[in-house]
Amino acid sequence: MNRAVGGGLFSLGYALLFFLFLFGPLIIMVITAFNSSSFPRVVPWECFTTDWFGVLFANQRLMSGLWASLWIGLAVVALSVPLGLAGALALSDLGPRARAVLYGTLITPILIPGVVIGISTIVFWGAVARGVGAGYDSPFFNGIFLTLLGQVSFIASYTMLIFISRLQRFDPLLTEAALDLGATPGQAFRKILLPFLKPAIGSAAFIGFLASFENYNTTVFTILSGNTFTTALASKVRLGTDPSLSALAVIIIAITLIGAMVQEAHARRGERLRRAGTGGSDFYGNGATRLIAHPATVFVLLAGFAAFLAWQGSRHDASACRANVLREKQENQERLLREQQERMRRLQQQAPAPAAPQAPGNNPSPFGGAFNPNTLAPAAPPAPSNNPSPFGGAFNPNSLAPGAPSR
Repeated sequence: MNRAVGGGLFSLGYALLFFLFLFGPLIIMVITAFNSSSFPRVVPWECFTTDWFGVLFANQRLMSGLWASLWIGLAVVALSVPLGLAGALALSDLGPRARAVLYGTLITPILIPGVVIGISTIVFWGAVARGVGAGYDSPFFNGIFLTLLGQVSFIASYTMLIFISRLQRFDPLLTEAALDLGATPGQAFRKILLPFLKPAIGSAAFIGFLASFENYNTTVFTILSGNTFTTALASKVRLGTDPSLSALAVIIIAITLIGAMVQEAHARRGERLRRAGTGGSDFYGNGATRLIAHPATVFVLLAGFAAFLAWQGSRHDASACRANVLREKQENQERLLREQQERMRRLQQQAPAPAAPQAPGNNPSPFGGAFNPNTLAPAAPPAPSNNPSPFGGAFNPNSLAPGAPSR
């Protein structure tokens, strides 16, 4: 019993630490987005404000980078999804040896570092531009064009993997049966294979867009003098951060939560429809519940609630609170200044009295005549001696004491 209780407490503590590690930074960023402090912090709390969202949208460089990232992401999806689908279909129709070689070739861009892809994209298309005689105003030297090509080169491999995993569950006999019944290859693709690949197409498009939107290693080279959302954000963080980045995190978290809830509503709706078709559920028998549980209704409700919160936040005025905080800071600074002056005055009172100055003398030297040769006492002259030797007769044989007589 005690072991079971101890194991349960350990599991609970581990789960709490795990979720704290996972969601702690997000919670802190959400809180700092509504603090009026100029530096992102939770304590000390100053004032509740939504002004940092306005500061975020007023950043022209960040907003222009956001639009550029959106356009690049949509273009990457439009190119990488067909390329990935074509690669997956080609792999499904090849033999084992050719499939292994082609698979290794198509999967290689994922294994190459993004920095290498970015630099190689610039070098390759620059050489192509010089080969065809294109100038610097051509698309070969356009940052958006180079970023699009650089990202497609490896995002198409991501989409190909998604289509491969979906095609592994496809029965090719369905296509063969359609062809035997007189359908053309195009009709078999549109009527049989394409509906089967719809979930994979949606997943590939979503993952491809996110991979393009958040990419930095490749984009920082291929964008040249332009900006995307990630490069503009990185430069802003490098130069100094403020709570407007926390406001951006709040927006991203809100969009993610709304998308996850809509997706969950869509999945549950599909499951309930399947149960209703087999007679296992009558949830959609009522029109009201069918309308409320629809993913579009869920999206409208969540988006409307978020818009209402944003409208209420925009009406909040934090100027009075800011003025009070500023006055408190000024009072604290004045109090600290007075305390510092009081400490200095006490130190001056406790300091010993300065020594009395010496009487002025006739010596103008700043060293007090220490190096004046006239102030030095003359040395006593040596006693006169008859020995002219400079060694004082030390080597005079007559001055040596007689030694003991030898035996």
